[in-house]
Amino acid sequence: MELTCYVYPGWAPRIRAASSRRPWMDASPDSFAYRCLPLNIANAHGWEVLSPCGFEAEWNGGMGVDDVVVRIDAGTPPGAGPVALFGQGVLTFHVEGLIRTPPGYNLWVGGSPNAMKDGLAPLSGLIETDWSPFTFTMNWRFTRPGHRVRFEENEPFCFFFPVERGLASSVVPRIAPIDEAPDLKRKFETWSRSRDAFQAQIAADPPAAPADHWQKFYYRGVDAEGAPGAADHCPKLRLAEFAGAEHVQEETAKTPAAPAPGPIPGKMAWIARSLERLRALSDHKVIPRKARIGADEFLEAHYAANRPVVLVGEMADWPARQRWSPDYLKRLIGSAEVEVQTGRAADPDFERRMAAHARRLPFGAFIDQISRPGVGNDAYLTAYNSAGNVAALAPLEQDLGFIDKLLVRDVAQAHGMPWIGPAGSFTPLHHDLTNNLLLQVVGRKRLLLVPPSETPRLYNDHHVYSRVRDLAQPGLVSRFPALDGLNVHQVILVPGEALFIPLGWWHQVTALDFSVSITHTNFRWPNDFHAGHPG
Repeated sequence: MELTCYVYPGWAPRIRAASSRRPWMDASPDSFAYRCLPLNIANAHGWEVLSPCGFEAEWNGGMGVDDVVVRIDAGTPPGAGPVALFGQGVLTFHVEGLIRTPPGYNLWVGGSPNAMKDGLAPLSGLIETDWSPFTFTMNWRFTRPGHRVRFEENEPFCFFFPVERGLASSVVPRIAPIDEAPDLKRKFETWSRSRDAFQAQIAADPPAAPADHWQKFYYRGVDAEGAPGAADHCPKLRLAEFAGAEHVQEETAKTPAAPAPGPIPGKMAWIARSLERLRALSDHKVIPRKARIGADEFLEAHYAANRPVVLVGEMADWPARQRWSPDYLKRLIGSAEVEVQTGRAADPDFERRMAAHARRLPFGAFIDQISRPGVGNDAYLTAYNSAGNVAALAPLEQDLGFIDKLLVRDVAQAHGMPWIGPAGSFTPLHHDLTNNLLLQVVGRKRLLLVPPSETPRLYNDHHVYSRVRDLAQPGLVSRFPALDGLNVHQVILVPGEALFIPLGWWHQVTALDFSVSITHTNFRWPNDFHAGHPG
């Protein structure tokens, strides 16, 4: 179904597909909150609208409009922030868009699920957006007076998703004795006995691995006897982004015609330059390769220190390294349909429109397509497609090991997000909003990496991307003068090696051969800082 947000010139709603991550869930011991699949799915079951500015608001307890005070951060364009419009301690955000659903569908609007705001509660609404020619507002109500509430720029203030109108009123609810459903009764009692025995075993002999504290039946979509539940069981949800949302923001931003680094406050630019000068004093001017690294050393020297490292020997006994030829993968996955990106070579700006390049086709046909001579960067199965490929690519897991000392198993897609493509597959210069571990299983990849402190020189004009797509392209400095003297690291990643790419490190990736890689973000330590990212 289509979901369209219509905008006027000058309207630039910041809309994104919601993330399953929550800071309080990250902070739970061993991130155990993510073991609750219903929480994860609810978190990601819609789209978020982000605040265009930072601000603070406070309510004095009165019922009038003037009893709520809003203080917008300096430099914010007029009219961008929320207002006190209705009184009653209500704070109102305007949504710049007319959202249209198909006939018979409403739009549920409220706050992001399982995301709390101390002192302020979101108000929820259901809107008939299949016919309504009106915009809507998102409203929050203070829960106590005298408490100052803050929103950061790009913090979600609204969450929405379509629902079928009339469905709830057509439901015929009743309470019935369990003996009416003997099969359900048997399965429930089997599970109940299994759970009691499992809890007793945990109490008597606590397992060392956090993942072993959890039975995972519902997460895996099976009952206590191992029988599958629904064929379309969903262990992870990743919704499509609104096509054209970036274009709307570009139209209002009026990108300068002449190449220039993005605007950065003078102090931040000075700090970035100073950090690079300090980095130059170190003997560690190359990205090291380390074998048999321990979890403590990895955490202290690389994860917490934001320093890349190539890990050697972690996949020495994995069957995938010897087995995963194109023919073997074609036989293993067969005709199962997968989502891939096609038409990339014909669209030099495809990373802004990745959703438009997503296509579903039989895996065997995809392997045939990328096996043609000279296909290059035209077709690629990437981590962007992974959410839709979990079931089809599940057989890959039988050939993989697991790096338990660094990663956790009790998450959706515990075995990572695959990248499968021919020589010439290319991912342009960008940075990620998480720490990544890139496992090179088959083939070689060349990566160029640039530290985050060089960001002011990288012409970052669109979310995590740069106008400089390829740092290896000749003659770049004449077009992008700030690149002169840029600190660039090169890594040739060979089969069996893993590259830790820390949060914020810019990188571009080129496959030198037929290549299969796997990206992991499921580290043992907190790894979601997306909510604080400024764009």
